[in-house]
Amino acid sequence: MKAIRVHETGGPEKLIYEDVPVPEPGPDQVRVKIHAIGVNFIDVYFRTGLYKASLPFIPGMEAAGTVEAVGHQVTTVAPGDRVAYAMSLGAYADCALVPAKLLIELPDKVDFQTAAAMMLQGMTAHYLTHSTFPLRSGETALIHAAAGGAGLLLVQMAKMIGARVIGTVSTEEKAARAREAGADHVILYEQTDFEAEVKKLTEGQGVHVVYDSVGRKTFDQGLNCLKRRGMMVLFGQSSGPVAPVDPNVLNPKGALYLTRPSLAHYTSTHEELEWRATDILSWASTGKLKIRIDRTLPLKDAAEAHRALEGRVTSGKILLIP
Repeated sequence: MKAIRVHETGGPEKLIYEDVPVPEPGPDQVRVKIHAIGVNFIDVYFRTGLYKASLPFIPGMEAAGTVEAVGHQVTTVAPGDRVAYAMSLGAYADCALVPAKLLIELPDKVDFQTAAAMMLQGMTAHYLTHSTFPLRSGETALIHAAAGGAGLLLVQMAKMIGARVIGTVSTEEKAARAREAGADHVILYEQTDFEAEVKKLTEGQGVHVVYDSVGRKTFDQGLNCLKRRGMMVLFGQSSGPVAPVDPNVLNPKGALYLTRPSLAHYTSTHEELEWRATDILSWASTGKLKIRIDRTLPLKDAAEAHRALEGRVTSGKILLIP
């Protein structure tokens, strides 16, 4: 079968399209024939070596497809079932081995591309808004990269709850996307000081929560946007890792909370995984949650997908198609 492998960490050119053996599932594993693969910043982190994996490895943490073979202990799915998953390394391939406990069966109304576009970022938006900082109607959230794949889903879920949303984006085109998703206010952070604008929009009070996937460029000012006892939720670092933080800075800024969550810790049981996945898939099947696919590319063009993602030229999701 064909797969993308990383033999040494580095830039997008390290994503090598090559032949690899078709894997056989272990006792608790399922071989999934991949129909669509979601591209995420976590893939970049693995490719660059920021996140560690044994070399060589097949990147990719999210996909949708059809069950092709199952291990002898697997009873939850069978060959031919339509499934999707997230947080299992090895998706950039024609087939992938996935722990059976991570697989979610797809509703009839959800196609493979929609599922692959929403599993990781959709469940991320779900845990951020429902668990990490459970938003309530009337509260205000600042969402950075509001027109990105995760950002657009975050905006929609925050509005479902009844929260007020302030989003930051880099271009007018992305601003239009964020408004279309429901953002109440959109700040072009390259043209406007977002900290000053947030304080203006909140009459100096600040926001209840900052959802920050950007990291280095936005973190310090984001802390200044929080109201007393507000929460900084740092869930990504697309602009680079945040410098070490002295916890003492949280006190004078208003006894703030700071957390660095990840999806794996919010889907650690199958019950929790099923809750989040069922919610997002049902919302997608009814049109309550809209998924924007920015572009689809052949699997062999994974390097191009990474360049587009890192270059911040996308609005919505990038998919790879085997």
